[in-house]
Amino acid sequence: MTENQDERRYEQDHLDQVMDLIKQKEQELTKSIKKVEKEARDLNSHFFDDVRLDYDGYSTSMETALSIHQQQQLLSEREHNWQHSAQQLATVQRLEKSPYFARVDFKEDNSSGEETIYIGLGSFADKDDHFLVYDWRAPISSIYYDGKLGKVSYNSPEGEITVDMTKKRQFMIKNGKIVNMFDTDESIGDQMLLEVLSEKSSTQMKSIVTTIQQEQNKIIRDTRSELLFVQGAAGSGKTSAILQRIAFLLYRYRGNLTSSDVIMFSPNQLFNDYVKNVLPEMGEQNMVQMTYHQFISRRLPGMKVENLFELFEEDQTSSQINNFKNSLAFFKAMQRYAKHLNNKGVIFKNIYFKDKEKPYFAKEKIKEIYYSFNENYNLANRIDATREELVKMLNHKIGPEVKKNWVMQTIEGLTKSELTALYDRPDQEFSSEKEEERFLGRKIVIKELAPVFKRINHNNFINTRAQYLQFLRAIPKLVDLNKWKISPEDWQKEIEAVKNRFKEREMKLQDASAYLYLWDLIVGRRTNYEMRYAFIDEIQDYTPFQLAYLKYNFPRAKFTMLGDLNQAIFTKDESRSLIKQISALFDPDKTSVVQLTKSYRSTKQITDFTKQILRQGEKIEAFNRQGPKPVLWQRDQEDQAVDALVEILKENDQKGLTTAVITKDLASATKLSEQVASKVKASLIKLPNQRLVKGDLILPSYLAKGLEFDAVVIWDASEETYHAVDETQLVYTITSRAMYKLDLISVGPKSKLLPDDPKIFDQH
Repeated sequence: MTENQDERRYEQDHLDQVMDLIKQKEQELTKSIKKVEKEARDLNSHFFDDVRLDYDGYSTSMETALSIHQQQQLLSEREHNWQHSAQQLATVQRLEKSPYFARVDFKEDNSSGEETIYIGLGSFADKDDHFLVYDWRAPISSIYYDGKLGKVSYNSPEGEITVDMTKKRQFMIKNGKIVNMFDTDESIGDQMLLEVLSEKSSTQMKSIVTTIQQEQNKIIRDTRSELLFVQGAAGSGKTSAILQRIAFLLYRYRGNLTSSDVIMFSPNQLFNDYVKNVLPEMGEQNMVQMTYHQFISRRLPGMKVENLFELFEEDQTSSQINNFKNSLAFFKAMQRYAKHLNNKGVIFKNIYFKDKEKPYFAKEKIKEIYYSFNENYNLANRIDATREELVKMLNHKIGPEVKKNWVMQTIEGLTKSELTALYDRPDQEFSSEKEEERFLGRKIVIKELAPVFKRINHNNFINTRAQYLQFLRAIPKLVDLNKWKISPEDWQKEIEAVKNRFKEREMKLQDASAYLYLWDLIVGRRTNYEMRYAFIDEIQDYTPFQLAYLKYNFPRAKFTMLGDLNQAIFTKDESRSLIKQISALFDPDKTSVVQLTKSYRSTKQITDFTKQILRQGEKIEAFNRQGPKPVLWQRDQEDQAVDALVEILKENDQKGLTTAVITKDLASATKLSEQVASKVKASLIKLPNQRLVKGDLILPSYLAKGLEFDAVVIWDASEETYHAVDETQLVYTITSRAMYKLDLISVGPKSKLLPDDPKIFDQH
């Protein structure tokens, strides 16, 4: 037997022992859970058997209460035991098929013997609490990801510890059998990466715990930075690393941090669907997840806020006004404007009741109250005091209102059951008919005034739309618009456009963010102090204003922002100054920027092709995974192009590859779906909140963000469709979704944005 075979036999024997213990533990936990469930059922069914119910005197009542309390404590204890056992069982079941994926041997300083640890998706210990498997997030596990053989350090609760690592072994284990194992000096051997990366894509992202790279590990375990900015090439594993980071933080701060203290902003609902299984696979609950559009529009239910589709499909010529309204300068101008409102300028509206002609509380009176408080009051105090004063005035109006004719008419029009419902109790008595009428009248008035009270309580006496327009009119006094190359006439046109959209109950996304920020400043809306970590994916498609507004909303959160500035399909070249502008919002000493330049998603042939599309892209390294060259299908007529697509889809289906046909916009996707409907099966994805389905897909470019597919076809990659220089990032984004195979179909000459080097693609 060779040394290698001996090693393999030894490792399989060790694995068998661990597997036996895992199975034993699973049986124990299953029995324990059944036992606890039975005890809880018995306690519930006999809850009052052991409780002496006696209400004669104080002492016996006290005894009864204590007896009930004891029973409740027993039930609570059983519930706690059940939850603990259920969590342990879930971990054991995760480990059952593949208990670990790595072994590390090391020697601590001043220690004569070597230690061996095995690393897996969760911790597992024997009855003597000797760890057989360490959770990949444990401090000691860090040495597996971070260092080559030799001296390597890791951060433990006691501080930094340095050890001498003598062996790093990786395993591929399936159903309790070692399929492959190899020793490596690297963080993660290329052989293991190739095995994992060669798996087919699916509608859900998988955990990358077994293949975390050294740079990704830095991102995952960073606990110091208040802003961690990750710039990563397409397919560099930045999103995967972020999801592992969330799992690490939940493990590291177990007991002090829960998944509800973590929020993630993602590009669209399709993406949410794609990543939803990653954390549960590691035994963690999913964090709060939403898109920026959802975050904004849920607070503006009466308004139609511009969505992802409209944002992309609108005229994409970048205007100076858009650049200004998306900037930090606009954000800061609003802060200055809000300070000015403390002295004058808040616009109020009347509050009506019954008579729509005559205000119940006139806006002039509300203004007088608002500015009657001294200058020490800030905006939040001022609004609180105004609200209190209005509620006091409302209470004083109840008595006089009761005497009005409408109240008696209402009483006379009530049915018997409606009338009965107004009494405090069925047998309620009154000393006179007048007293009864007064009682009923007061009840009716209070009920009818409830909407007025609600409007006061919700600050609905502020005319926010007029206030926002007033803010826009004040901008030329707050900002030198010449520096933004905006003329007074153009700015006036913009104000009119916003006003007209208000009339239609519509808002652009940039106005919605600013509108809400102005409202928050005026009413002193309480920000979310509970959220501890905020993650923002596809950062290149956010504006500095939006990011500043998110920081304002989550003032205590540490932010992790990740994206690829080469894929800015909404903000175009404005994304280039993004890092500089965001950094101004955070302490520079607590800001970290990590660059991931190696692309793992695509084959070397596809990565070499896509990186040539970029005009000023970051350096991108291709991982050495081989595949076919991208293929250009240039056709003269659209029907010929459709035939080429059908041919590609049929060929890919035979190879078991899932294909995404990505069009520029929704209209093209819809038309193409109809053209191929009778020839091949491909699902049209046209809404951001649609679910990802298995099989071939047709979807517009802006919905493909963050996703990956076995094969991609870029539909109509012609000069006519993609000719503007600022569409470079869009073309790069589409082509970099492909893992193994990339086809480009062009009706007429191909786009000049695509590479010309004939060595890196084939023609069909």
